[in-house]
Amino acid sequence: MLVAIFLAVPLIVYDQFRAADRATANLLLQSVREQGRVMAQALQPMVAGTDKPSIPDLGRALERFASDTTRVKVIYQPAGKTEFYYVASWPAVSAAQLDNERSELAQQGILDRLSATCEGELADARRYSTPGAEDEVVTSVTPIKVASGCWAVVTSFSAGSVPGSHLGRPYWTTPEVRIAAIIYMVMVVITLSTFWGVRRGLRRFAERARAIRERAQDVSFAEENDVPELAAVAAEFDGMVAALDASARDIRRTAEDNAHAFKTPIAVIRQSLEPLSRAIPPENPRGQRALGLIENSLDRLDALVSSARRLDEAAADLINMPRTPVQLSTLLHRLLHAHADAIAERQLSLDGHIPSGVVIYANEDMIETVLENVLDNALSFAPRGGGIEVRLDRKSDRTAELTVADTGPGVPIENLDRIFERYFSHRHDTSGRGSHFGIGLWIARRNVEALGGTIRAENREPHGLLVRIALPVARPSRGLGE
Repeated sequence: MLVAIFLAVPLIVYDQFRAADRATANLLLQSVREQGRVMAQALQPMVAGTDKPSIPDLGRALERFASDTTRVKVIYQPAGKTEFYYVASWPAVSAAQLDNERSELAQQGILDRLSATCEGELADARRYSTPGAEDEVVTSVTPIKVASGCWAVVTSFSAGSVPGSHLGRPYWTTPEVRIAAIIYMVMVVITLSTFWGVRRGLRRFAERARAIRERAQDVSFAEENDVPELAAVAAEFDGMVAALDASARDIRRTAEDNAHAFKTPIAVIRQSLEPLSRAIPPENPRGQRALGLIENSLDRLDALVSSARRLDEAAADLINMPRTPVQLSTLLHRLLHAHADAIAERQLSLDGHIPSGVVIYANEDMIETVLENVLDNALSFAPRGGGIEVRLDRKSDRTAELTVADTGPGVPIENLDRIFERYFSHRHDTSGRGSHFGIGLWIARRNVEALGGTIRAENREPHGLLVRIALPVARPSRGLGE
């Protein structure tokens, strides 16, 4: 857009000024041509007679019409001849200049046209250089046809003697246009350099913002900013980052305090149930049923407290999320090894394809939470004796893809997107490991998207669910120690 404006403005302005210059030049040419016609009419009685006029008489006649700026010459072609000859001039000029002017008129075809008909005037200004390196502008050639031949009055002036001296040359070659073009180009350079400097400053500002957000470097906006206009903004951003960091710390601390506050009375209640369970005999079904309901409620309450803490910690992670290169291959091997007992207990087969050396740029705690939740989801759905498949592939220089699949019943197609919603659960818990509240996959999606990746689910054939996760690969310039 800026380039289009810089190109359009000079063209529009140039066209307007050229039109104004053309109108001014036409007025000047019209005045000079009228003067040429008057001189031709005044000279016609002298050249129309049977006797040829004397050159001194012609010179005196031209002197009456010439001015300080206008130069007048008379050329003559005798009947039956093909050449024109200069016979008079005022003021006097050199033979070399006359030759230059004759050559210019001949080159433009004016002499040929006069030789053929001795009619018609010069339609435009013609410029040529004199031997003294001074430009001469021929403004009119007025023919006089007589029996003895063809006479013509040639009016001209020195290019530097009157305003509008750029007659006879393209408007873009005039000094005014060239000076204006130089000034405009300087303005364009200054504007573009200023724009580029601001753009570069904003880009560096954005890079620092990304570094601070990812905690890749221990920098601040105010310390690293080199754009004076952004100093106040940098200070405000530093204040905002500090406030967010404090909020993240407060959220984590509050989550820990709340979990501790809730779990302490839960533990006390559990301990208090032990003497009650011994005191109530087995033959008291109502008492045994009441104990069972209390224990189940305590399990559910304990799970709710853990889920609430996980939600708060996930919110804090999003606020304060340092990123580093993470060896995803190593992390997957470690998590699968940690789940080995659960896989063996469920008699599940594990099909793993995890190439080494796949490094992503992420927060290790957040990505570990994602992997744990997705693996737990697959274990919950897979029936006893079924299987789980884990594959990791490097899709491009920028993306790695992880797929976790099970042989469970799958998910109704209308719920494929909803399983990533908060508190939506479609689990069939066959593991006996407690209640589920539909936040595991929701946390997984939120973490993946916060890391710049994507997560989606699809049903397998003939049955089962496949979760596909795409994550950004660490750039080569980032080492594991950064």
